[in-house]
Amino acid sequence: MDAEIRSQAPSAEHLMGTDKLGRDVFSRSMLGGRVTIVVTLIAIAIAIIWGGLLGIVLGLLNGRSDEIIMRFVDALLSIPWLLILLLIISVMGTEMWVQTLTFGFTYGILSVRVARAATLDFVTSEFVLAARARGERKRTIVMRELLPNVRDVLLVDGAMNWSWMLLAFTSLSFLGFGVTPPTPDWGFMIAKNREILATQPWAVFGPVLMLSTLIIGINLFADAFAKALGLDRSQGAPV
Repeated sequence: MDAEIRSQAPSAEHLMGTDKLGRDVFSRSMLGGRVTIVVTLIAIAIAIIWGGLLGIVLGLLNGRSDEIIMRFVDALLSIPWLLILLLIISVMGTEMWVQTLTFGFTYGILSVRVARAATLDFVTSEFVLAARARGERKRTIVMRELLPNVRDVLLVDGAMNWSWMLLAFTSLSFLGFGVTPPTPDWGFMIAKNREILATQPWAVFGPVLMLSTLIIGINLFADAFAKALGLDRSQGAPV
């Protein structure tokens, strides 16, 4: 912090100006995504693993247990995500490991539905029927027959969910449930500088630009990845 350069407009020395405490907005915006990206990347990996495996198992069983669990999943999906996140984090705390596990659990529910829908397309395939005829165990069928075929769908869906997770994590930071100051964070930077948005918009423009650029890049990557794998994201999967 430097009181002599507070609230300066963008210049050659400070590309995005300085905030009301005399801190360089550009450098803080560049560093503000470190925690966000690390936490959400680990969380989306957790979500794909547990949600994907559970969805594949449910699609293979396709019985009464499948119906019961899916109705529970539907009930969770009907609740606004931000309320669930706020409830868990307010009870468990704002530590990074708590937020990582919370995001991994909540977004894994989406992966359950996607994995189950994709699995239903393969459970009647010849290679699955042949594995059952050989007396293969369900665990073997899941790991050797179904998972390799559902994996690409889960990866594309995970890339899309990552962008939503970034927005959710930033929203929590904006509300004060994210990174602890003075660690730079996009959501916290936007919250603290919104009161001077009319007179010093560059203090908010930096983190907004970084976040929007990252999310647009993730969406473009997901589109290209889906096309490379021969997947059509515009078509809905069976439920």
